[in-house]
Amino acid sequence: MSHRIRFAFSSLLFGLIASVAIGVEPEASVPAPAGGPAGSLAVYPTSVLLNSARDFQSFVAVLTREDGVTVDVTDQVDWKLAAEGLAKRDGHQLLPIADGETELVAKLNGQEVRVPLKVQNAAERPAISFKKDIMPVLTRSGCNTGSCHGAARGKDGFNLSLFGFDPDGDYLRITRELGTRRVNLAVPEESLFIKKAIGAVPHTGGKLFDTDSDYYATVLEWLENGAPIDPADNQPPAVASVDFYPPQAVIEGAESTQRFVAVANYADGTTRDVSRLAAFATNNPTSTTVDAFGNAVAGARGEAFIMARFDTHTVGSQVLVLPKGLEYTAPEITGNYIDQLVGKKMQQLRILPSEICSDEEFLRRATIDITGMLPTSEEYTQFMQDAAPDKRAALVNRLLEQKEFSEIWAMKFAQLLMIKSSNQVSYKSAFLYANWLTDKFARKVPVDQMVRDLLTAEGGTFNTPQTNFYEIERDTLKTSENVAQVFMGIRTQCAQCHNHPFDRWTMDDYYGFASFFSQIGRKTAEDYRERIVYNRNSGDVRHPVGNRVMTPTYLGDGEADTKGKDRRAVVAEWLTAPENPYFAKSLANRVWKHFLGVGVVDPVDDIRVSNPASNPELFDTLGDKLVEYEFDFRQLVRDICASEAYQRSVVANETNKNDTRNYTHALPRRIPAESMLDVICQVTETKDKFRGLPLGARAVQIADGKTSNYFLTTFGRSARDTVCECEATTDPSLSQALHLLNGATVSGKITQGKVVERMLKDDGLTPEQVIDQLYIRCLCRVPTAEEKKALLVSLSEAANEQQGLEDVFWAIVNSREFVFNH
Repeated sequence: MSHRIRFAFSSLLFGLIASVAIGVEPEASVPAPAGGPAGSLAVYPTSVLLNSARDFQSFVAVLTREDGVTVDVTDQVDWKLAAEGLAKRDGHQLLPIADGETELVAKLNGQEVRVPLKVQNAAERPAISFKKDIMPVLTRSGCNTGSCHGAARGKDGFNLSLFGFDPDGDYLRITRELGTRRVNLAVPEESLFIKKAIGAVPHTGGKLFDTDSDYYATVLEWLENGAPIDPADNQPPAVASVDFYPPQAVIEGAESTQRFVAVANYADGTTRDVSRLAAFATNNPTSTTVDAFGNAVAGARGEAFIMARFDTHTVGSQVLVLPKGLEYTAPEITGNYIDQLVGKKMQQLRILPSEICSDEEFLRRATIDITGMLPTSEEYTQFMQDAAPDKRAALVNRLLEQKEFSEIWAMKFAQLLMIKSSNQVSYKSAFLYANWLTDKFARKVPVDQMVRDLLTAEGGTFNTPQTNFYEIERDTLKTSENVAQVFMGIRTQCAQCHNHPFDRWTMDDYYGFASFFSQIGRKTAEDYRERIVYNRNSGDVRHPVGNRVMTPTYLGDGEADTKGKDRRAVVAEWLTAPENPYFAKSLANRVWKHFLGVGVVDPVDDIRVSNPASNPELFDTLGDKLVEYEFDFRQLVRDICASEAYQRSVVANETNKNDTRNYTHALPRRIPAESMLDVICQVTETKDKFRGLPLGARAVQIADGKTSNYFLTTFGRSARDTVCECEATTDPSLSQALHLLNGATVSGKITQGKVVERMLKDDGLTPEQVIDQLYIRCLCRVPTAEEKKALLVSLSEAANEQQGLEDVFWAIVNSREFVFNH
């Protein structure tokens, strides 16, 4: 078969077919504007507590217009205090005068908002605390970041713990190193500790603050007081949480601004304005920038997440930026609960959704997503002739009952659980472990029960295959990391050496959670290839700072009572409980990404404050629904496939063509490696052989991650070396295109399967009918008149009908429309 002819057919079909897989409609008309200047007034924070003479609280007023746009109106509001003499207002701040309670009153355009204000201990001026006052200044100034003194080896001979995870050690290094040079108590203002910060002497980090700043005054007062450490019997209260206001902003027009306020809540019930101590950041500076004091400025149209880090807490608010004067009429929101939440976000963004996809597109899309296969010609004909209004739902129900659905999800979890043979896991163990997974999905065992069975497994790796979870990874710390990442979508790895810089997790959290897996015992069974996993009821994890024994501690949920219990059983019950804030949402997000191409939180295994959900309400609701369905995620799949969000066309309009996170149009997704090989075998009617499986088994059924071939490796099959979902990639590459074009997989299978020959000789089809059947078989549609005309002309130039039609077959399989699920 001539490669020149095949390239000609490929080029022809690429041009004819490409627009089907990925397209953009002509510019969409966006009608008249909605809403007006009227709106509702809100003041943040919603209550104020001033706890000492040092205390103060800044505030911000936000007007939400009828069209959803928010406006910072702090400077336009008429402010006053209901009772004088208790506090005073200095610009956007409240300062204490005397103990008592009153209200801050805000008036604008006939609206009035009253904010409760309580002042206590107004005459007291507490001493500067190293942990509560000095450490935040170091973090706010960037002194203990990884690029400065927080680096592993410090900077310029001075080392601090990264983001202040070890304040006691930092105190010793600040006050006890370099004699009287770093800290000069006789002449405090001559201390290097403060002179370098103000740029009075050469400093690699440059000038950090001025002598007239709060930061300078705080550090100098501490030095003048003798640079004391916080007494062991009078430690400052811990920061329980941080509030960030306003919770969301919808800004209209470039250069528009919004000021944010951060408030720390301490364990003793007091609060503190930390807007001048928090470290602010944005995840999309093109759309929104933010300065060091929480003042955000709008840029290009889009969305950003403004974050504030204080102590071990990172919080944030979503900011949507719209062009000024954008004309938009919100379409009616229809569909199920998913569409209500997706539609609400679209209206905030002033985006119009794409049309619903055709029946042919839905049939192919759903069949690939649910079973990893293509619809047969018979299934195509039956579906297209079905006039029932609920035929799409019926199709989904039918596909969900097929064994291929269980095999797809068993394979996905096998990737996450790193199932493969190795020096410590035999092929038999890996095979039995993978079959255990498949059996659980096939018997519709709820996922929460499956996970409990996995984490609490005891016995031999042959007789109880799920015990291989603890054989594949034997390191206690790695095991805890894997559990958090796979089942909660949380990457705790950063907290092993220091507090997580972009999330709430501390070293205490990390080692406390690892303690749940410190008592796993292992021994060899009678068969040397088999290992026995058991609970040995002894063993602890020690914190590297201080070497203290860590009590088993739930992530974000306090210490656990494990006395006399298998620690794994305790954490498994907590993890899979309906009220667990991570498990159901993480799993639902994985399911969502499989069907929509991008997670509500993406990557799906990196759920953190600084990687926020594109649609927080949708993220929460999907998790709640999974709990409501008692972790039967087939029901969640039905909801997703029934939604308009899933059924939209890939053809974008002018308003949504740049959107990739809000499900306004379908995203073309390259078929995963295993399914890609399976559908090529399906359309060519050929069979492959894999280790441990009969001839003709599907690639998704491969049990051992070590079993692969060149095609699967080239197309991104997971190596199963880590639990990261990113190991299985569907990113297109040049090597993939070259392998399809020049490799033996497609060409050889077309020749071997003899599909075209049978259609011509056994079925007696004409060349035109063969082309129709090839299109239906591969693309789930008939060719357009233009495509058919061009192909018939090219066929007339071929050496014979069969060779020409095989060239057509080869070109179709090499087309983007075949390789992508759309």
